Amino acid sequence: MFRTWLARSALPSTVVTLLLLVTSMGIGGAAARGAEPCGSAVNFDPRNFSHPTIIDNPYLPMVPGTRLVLKGQADRGGGVAAHRVIFTVTDLTKVINGVTSRVIIDRDVSEGELAELELSFFAQDDAGNVWNLGEYPEEYEDGVLAGAPSTWIAGLQRAKAGIHMLANPREDSPRYLQGSAPRIEFLDCAKVLETGLRTCVPAGCFNKVLVTDEISPLESGNAHQRKFHAPGVGIVKVTAINDPEGETLVLTEIVQLTASQLKNVRTTARHMDTRGCSVNQLYCKTQPVQRAP
Repeated sequence: MFRTWLARSALPSTVVTLLLLVTSMGIGGAAARGAEPCGSAVNFDPRNFSHPTIIDNPYLPMVPGTRLVLKGQADRGGGVAAHRVIFTVTDLTKVINGVTSRVIIDRDVSEGELAELELSFFAQDDAGNVWNLGEYPEEYEDGVLAGAPSTWIAGLQRAKAGIHMLANPREDSPRYLQGSAPRIEFLDCAKVLETGLRTCVPAGCFNKVLVTDEISPLESGNAHQRKFHAPGVGIVKVTAINDPEGETLVLTEIVQLTASQLKNVRTTARHMDTRGCSVNQLYCKTQPVQRAP
């Protein structure tokens, strides 16, 4: 979510496999002990998700009909340009890797034009950890769909679900896996950096803000993305360190959609879900989205 700073590397698969092994040894402990590449706060087990679509973690709540609008800037190769991300929680679900997940729509707009339209799939386990189980990101060029090559689905082609927010985040919590998909050379890790901050953005001022620091061990350089999470809201600010793209965002609006607006979002998500099979064959292996009862 809001991982738009990350560029896919062009490394051969054999090198990626080696990097995953080395990272696992260095960050998560010996691979022989079954460690995840970035360390594993909690092992993923579908049996630990009794009510997975009720996502009420204070730092990353996902209530159907909620829309967050974040604005800022990023450099996509043509210089710094205006950038906007619209994050909308739908009332749809999709079964991923044995877990019924909440369907989210991310709309990424650059210089007023749609750059990416993504379905992502989140679920909360019984302990309160919020997991990301996959992403279907459609890429657009001059308003035309160009494909969705970065699609990944947990449980398929060795892709693994990852945690986007811990149930009990603390500054001494170890770095943890946010998602892994060797086929597309995707590996993200995060760590709780700070807690208890006060942060002000156009949408308001928030107390007890938690900051996470995200990296991708497969990428060259030392790029970091930092996300500021406000209790009861979610992500209110994004900053970048040593990242050529330099994406920065601040929350400008928190909207609760009307029934009519939510219906339109549902229609868009369903169209994307149907279209996904013709755009990326991997997506054909998933079940269709369903409306939550």
